[in-house]
Amino acid sequence: MKFLDKLGSPLLCSVFLFFVSALMLGFGVYGVAGSSSYLVEWQFFCLCGSDWTLPVIVDSMSVTFSCFVCLISGSVSLFSMSYMEGEVFIRRFMLLIMGFVGSMNLLIFIPSLVTVLLGWDGLGIVSFALVIYYQNKKSLAAGMLTVLANRIGDALLILAICFLVNWGEWRFGYGLFGDFGMLISLLVVVGAMTKSAQIPFSAWLPAAMAAPTPVSALVHSSTLVTAGVYLVIRFYGSLLESPDVLWFLSKIGGLTLLMAGLSACYEVDLKKIIALSTLSQLGLMMFTVGIGYPIIAVFHLFTHALFKALLFLCAGSVIHCTGDVQDGRILGSIGRLLPFSSGCLILSSAALCGMPFLSGFYSKDLVLEGAFSSLGGLAEVAIVLVGASLSLVYSLRILLMAVFGQSFGGSLVSFGEESGYVVVSILVLAVGAIFGGWFLQGLWVVMSGFDVISGFGKGVIVVVTFGGLVYVSVSYLKTWKFWLVTVTGVARFLSSMWFMNMISGSLVAGGGLKSGVLVHLHLDQGWMEVFGGQGVFGVVKGGTGLSYVVQKNSLLVFTRIFIIIVVFLLMLLIF
Repeated sequence: MKFLDKLGSPLLCSVFLFFVSALMLGFGVYGVAGSSSYLVEWQFFCLCGSDWTLPVIVDSMSVTFSCFVCLISGSVSLFSMSYMEGEVFIRRFMLLIMGFVGSMNLLIFIPSLVTVLLGWDGLGIVSFALVIYYQNKKSLAAGMLTVLANRIGDALLILAICFLVNWGEWRFGYGLFGDFGMLISLLVVVGAMTKSAQIPFSAWLPAAMAAPTPVSALVHSSTLVTAGVYLVIRFYGSLLESPDVLWFLSKIGGLTLLMAGLSACYEVDLKKIIALSTLSQLGLMMFTVGIGYPIIAVFHLFTHALFKALLFLCAGSVIHCTGDVQDGRILGSIGRLLPFSSGCLILSSAALCGMPFLSGFYSKDLVLEGAFSSLGGLAEVAIVLVGASLSLVYSLRILLMAVFGQSFGGSLVSFGEESGYVVVSILVLAVGAIFGGWFLQGLWVVMSGFDVISGFGKGVIVVVTFGGLVYVSVSYLKTWKFWLVTVTGVARFLSSMWFMNMISGSLVAGGGLKSGVLVHLHLDQGWMEVFGGQGVFGVVKGGTGLSYVVQKNSLLVFTRIFIIIVVFLLMLLIF
């Protein structure tokens, strides 16, 4: 009974989410995959020519996404039974997790921009509560940065809804276009960029790693950060009529892909490397939508959710069993101490790199083929290829630091062992990371068709996929002197996410503090003292003294006042 009282809530939530995931999978395969979409709509009232309705869309995209969200959430709940076993308020933690899953499903199934805002705001509020869960200075700072970045997206979506009043339709995504069409498209795209941490809103995603690892596996791998990508894909029908907005989205996605990949190659924190890899893949998805392949972007979004959640859970198992150590300079030789977690960490890293016949291979190969088939310039394609090739570099960094490297930590007394809940939760996602791409290929690739590229393009894709192996040769040949001489000059720029942290946090906060100090010096202690309270007090004091002198009933005073008035009147008559 003590066991059920303490850990019954995560176990119950896990079983419920696995059941819903299996139900969605069966319904998606047998009910929706081979047929058209269904749209159910309830009308509440009609006001000023606009119908206020609650639409619910059921198609292959929404059902499959909901299935994956519930599957990953169930695995995270099961993983929390071991990772959060010492947590006193485990029921409150699971309540936040279930609130997050509910908000995500509300966002998935409702195509109306007004009701999407409910799920969108719910994700922002619950994610803030999850990021600040440990309630220390680091988590509070990360939570404030997260919620402020998300509030920008909320404000932009509210502005888009205000302009949609001119259309009389809230379902922005069905090819409707009229006045303010391009402005509404731009507001939706920039709002989605805030949630998906695209440039210049990238700083909050690595900072949010201050949350517990189960939260990182759920929130920052497959749900919250992909909400922006899903929003752009869901409303792609209207965005297609604004090609300039899609052009802008593709350029921002390519830059985010390159920036996050380069930063991950210099990061030493294990969770932040994985967070930056998530940011890199989000940039790749946004780029894919921008060049006109939303179905392939959905395919990559689903496969990425599977292996990235697995990668987070494996990293969480390593951190939990090594006494909360996540510094890559200390970790090492985990393969001998935690063989199952290390093996699944290698598997998920291989899927992230796009190794053949794993889930990431099918979608990443299609994305790169789409980049070759698009009408983008040479520089754009080169940036995407370089950014995609960096995935093997930072994946190998994770493995060389944590699994195969030398350990510089303490004694083995502080090491723990993998519990059964951790093994089961990781095993469920490992099966998805192996077979997920093969399973989804029949559903999505048949719908999207395929592109025929030249043999040279296919060879370039193979070089991009395996080009990061040069990092292994550099590592094992110990040619670090050449590496440091050539790279140290730009290392600070690359490792700081192109100074995104300063732009998002230090620039705003520092500018506000500096302007506050200037206002305090020049106004509160400067001219405001003259024209403000002290100055008014001096004027009133002088006026009161003058009035007192005038009313003394002295003949000399009356004579002086008479002479002053006569002189003043004569001056008026003269001039």
